[in-house]
Amino acid sequence: MLTTEKGIVEEWLSEFKTLPDAALPEYAKSLEDKSTLISSLYKVIQESQSELLEPVCHQLFEFYRSGEEKLCRFTLQFLPELMWCYLAVSATWKQHHTGCVEALLLGVYNLEIVDNQGHNKVLSFTLPSLSKPSIYHEPSSIGSMALTESALLQHGLSKVVYSGPHSQREMFTAQNKFEVLTFLLLCYNAALTHMPNVSLQSLCQICSRICVCGYPRQHVRKYQGVNSRIPISSEFMVQMLTGVYFAFYNGEWDMAQVALEDVLYRAQLELYPEPLLVANAIKTSLPPVALQSSKEGKRCIQVEFTQTSSKISRNAVTSMSIRGHRWKRHEQDDNSNDSADLGVLVIPELSVTKVAGDRPGNGEKGKALGECDAQHLQGGQETALDPRAESKGLPELRRQKSVRRVMEDGLTPPGRGPL
Repeated sequence: MLTTEKGIVEEWLSEFKTLPDAALPEYAKSLEDKSTLISSLYKVIQESQSELLEPVCHQLFEFYRSGEEKLCRFTLQFLPELMWCYLAVSATWKQHHTGCVEALLLGVYNLEIVDNQGHNKVLSFTLPSLSKPSIYHEPSSIGSMALTESALLQHGLSKVVYSGPHSQREMFTAQNKFEVLTFLLLCYNAALTHMPNVSLQSLCQICSRICVCGYPRQHVRKYQGVNSRIPISSEFMVQMLTGVYFAFYNGEWDMAQVALEDVLYRAQLELYPEPLLVANAIKTSLPPVALQSSKEGKRCIQVEFTQTSSKISRNAVTSMSIRGHRWKRHEQDDNSNDSADLGVLVIPELSVTKVAGDRPGNGEKGKALGECDAQHLQGGQETALDPRAESKGLPELRRQKSVRRVMEDGLTPPGRGPL
């Protein structure tokens, strides 16, 4: 470690002690731009025998205990490097060199498992349902889903997974070591969007080293310092993959790809089903080429989704179509009622003399007949040239009309009694 870097760290240690509580937000904001200080702190953590390691760990714990959000994030960005420092030294059976690092990790863990009142927290996670669309998928792209009774019962339900309450730990043991580290990595992943690129690079390097140390692939990666195998749990590997997946789309494509291959390599050797499933899913969903522009712009995970049509099929039976059909039927009924109110009557054709024709109006002497009617009556008209024959037919026609009118009115014709 250079003298200038050592001087920067010592100045940082001294200035926080004289800082009043009211100046903490402004001081936390100024730490984000001190890249030289951050790189110097990384070098102090990497040198496990450095004399500055213990005061640095104590200062980072004071940051986290202060409750200031940005100071807590400043401490969290060194969490992957602190984990590697503890695991690497513990693998060589020299735990006394990492007492301060162990105390820092346990202190952050004990602060995170309780709320402000000191009660144990219970974390809840809602698992998304494939039957509902999201930014990652559409139900129509999965395939036809059978609309059964059991599917309908499960449609509106969401599965909630609970984590906790967690027990407080005073020291690391072989049984609780990865339980604590997994929870700490979960807290780190919750603040991934606020982590700088140097922290994402450290995460990818640590994941790769933890997975390949003590195995033949260590010679391929050319990692030195630790030659013994580091035991690891399945849950811890899943949390590592979460951070690696985020690093793919936020400017660290090459390092994240190496870390993914190493995690998949270790998961195959250990036969862990959960890391194998997550790693293969990430590998399958990655684009074929690296994202060169991922270092610029907003940090997010890019996903592709099919565009849905805004038009509804004409054959689809929906509540709107049923409602529109009802409105159309009511409009037709109203139009028919309006036409009846206006006096528009439809008079059917009457057959008085067994000849279809139009009903003559009052005051009309005659009406032009159709071609068929004219041809049918042509013979009768030629024989009935005598005006006396025509005069005999008129009273008979009038009598039939009067009888029909009386029957329509519901009256009994005169001269006839009830049967």
